[in-house]
Amino acid sequence: MPDQPPERAQTARLVKGSTLRHVLTMTGASAFGLVSVFAVEALSLFYIGLLGQPELTAAMGYSGALLFFATSVAIGLSIAGSALTARALGRGNQQQAREIAGAALAIMAVVMTAFTCIVFPLLGTLVHWLGARGQTAELTVTLMRIVLPSWPLLGIGMCLAGLLRAIGDAPRSMYVTLGSAAATLVLDPLLIFGFGLGLNGSAMATVLARMVMVVIGLYGLLRVHGLFARPRMAFVAREFGPFMAIGLPAVLTQIATPVGNTYVTATMAAFGDDAVAGWAVIQRLIPVAFGLLFAMSGAIGPIIGQNYGAQRFDRVLSTVRDSLRVTLVYVLVTWLLLAIFSHQIADLFRAKEEAHGLIVFFCVFVAGSFLFNGALFVANAAFNNLGYAFYSTALNWGRSTLGVIPFVWLGAHWYGAEGAMAGYGLGVVLFGVAGMLLCLRVVAKLQVRQ
Repeated sequence: MPDQPPERAQTARLVKGSTLRHVLTMTGASAFGLVSVFAVEALSLFYIGLLGQPELTAAMGYSGALLFFATSVAIGLSIAGSALTARALGRGNQQQAREIAGAALAIMAVVMTAFTCIVFPLLGTLVHWLGARGQTAELTVTLMRIVLPSWPLLGIGMCLAGLLRAIGDAPRSMYVTLGSAAATLVLDPLLIFGFGLGLNGSAMATVLARMVMVVIGLYGLLRVHGLFARPRMAFVAREFGPFMAIGLPAVLTQIATPVGNTYVTATMAAFGDDAVAGWAVIQRLIPVAFGLLFAMSGAIGPIIGQNYGAQRFDRVLSTVRDSLRVTLVYVLVTWLLLAIFSHQIADLFRAKEEAHGLIVFFCVFVAGSFLFNGALFVANAAFNNLGYAFYSTALNWGRSTLGVIPFVWLGAHWYGAEGAMAGYGLGVVLFGVAGMLLCLRVVAKLQVRQ
């Protein structure tokens, strides 16, 4: 690797030009790659449904709750690496940006490996806690034993995508996730049906796709941009504090969502495998339908981070406002489409009886609540990149506990599975509004200090 990185890696691209254009470009590219991954995951669930065994679909649902935890840890740590790298680029400190990128990848690898080693021997207990029993529990554990060792690859791949976004290279960041989706698209039917491996085949496809993800990300970061310096222990030790000051709250923020979803999964388990299968479909439908919102949270972070590093708080505020406008339009259009095609969506996954009704209910009534989820995502991105990561943690844990547990419990108690789903949507309203108001206050405070 050359000592001097290519010029492209040294430019803070996001401190000039239209913030709306940056929001649309970064978010659009990230969303395309992310939605492709989620769409392929939904297709995997569809393939498993074709096998005609509800226990297999339910196992995918239970495993999804556990996989969400790993993804949350990886996202949280990648946010820290991306934020610190973007700030360094905004300040014009090119060498520090390279060193931070190397340290971020090293920390991610160590943490995700340790996380894997802790969780693996506890799989049976964790699956039992989720409410899986009998053959469904056995299938879930088998699936997780194949996928679990690939968690470090997942973390490194997501960190690589985040670092490419920190540079402002939205297309290559997209290629990381898009490559993973393309690999899964090819491998899933081949292993599930071609080799007759069923659920195990889907798990193996996931592992192989994560390998592809890492290879593509390394090529973009090292060969194209040269934004990497071999991590030195002294530098990693010095930067570990600032890294975890963002990373730990960001991880806790991300973990909050699967905690809430896990409670919903456990609640649905009381209504049988049909309800769990319906919730499993919804969990995969949400990121496909609202993928732009999930992508926006990570995509606008580098825009805010680079402008924060350059002390351009007017552009930070403009980025937040533009992101909210995009969120409003996107959610309203998506909600309308989901409501119109709700029955077709449920039929596509061959959902029956209670699962079918639950999916339709979500599309018609609950999907609109993602307007407030979107506002919370925008606020999280701002907090994580402006030095207020704890605010994201507090708001998301509030949403995933106070905004989920009582609402879901009351809804389930009064109206069954659909009531639980209604509670899941209603609980986010207060926290979305609070997050946005607090975000605007933080930006205003930073402007005054400038």
